Amino acid sequence: MNSTVNVAGVERWASAIGGAALAAYGVKQLKDRSPAGAALAAAGGALIYRGATGHCHVYGAAGINTAADRDDTRAALSGSRGVNVEEVVTINADADALFAFWRRFDLLPSFMTHLISVTEIDERHSHWVAKAPAGRTVQWHAEIINEVPGELIGWRTLDGADVVSAGSVRFMPAIGGRGTEVRVRLQYNPPAGKVGAALAWLLGHDPAATIREDLRRFKQLMEAGETPTTAGQPRGRQSILNYD
Repeated sequence: MNSTVNVAGVERWASAIGGAALAAYGVKQLKDRSPAGAALAAAGGALIYRGATGHCHVYGAAGINTAADRDDTRAALSGSRGVNVEEVVTINADADALFAFWRRFDLLPSFMTHLISVTEIDERHSHWVAKAPAGRTVQWHAEIINEVPGELIGWRTLDGADVVSAGSVRFMPAIGGRGTEVRVRLQYNPPAGKVGAALAWLLGHDPAATIREDLRRFKQLMEAGETPTTAGQPRGRQSILNYD
């Protein structure tokens, strides 16, 4: 049996935790006589093994070693690796105004509720802190790798990021002069790879839905000057748009 470690430390931890949860869920399904119970329990056992040994047979067959290259964004996300998300919204506002607001990264937590703070270090680099499950936080440094004023912002995380990712936001005139189409593309490598993304979906953490809701709040903020809340009290009133 090949016991070579080819899974990064954080990924091993997430695999073990996720595997235990999935195995427990599978056992419960078995008790309820669900035919899917055995498969879920087996998948959970495989994740527990992955976390305990640090070896993934699929990674070994594909020549992937996240233990060696987990901090390199390009290596971690090259080819078919990682998870890809794309969402789009049309906003009744000028592209230059939308770009200018988004480019003020410190304002992003006003509509991205999973963000705690974004601190701009210089013109290209910033530090991000976000919420994570169980009251934890994740943080990373990012750099802008492509920028076209009024049209495009592209970024990637730097070495040492808790979650390796890269993405872009593009601002394009909508068809028929109906405002601006804002399209967000994100590619990321979750702590437990694609299996972790599937587990996150099972547990109710859907990154596509998160981005979709972020864009909905961004639309509300830029069109009405406020973002909706469940308490019925708006936050981010029109004054937040004074970003010049």
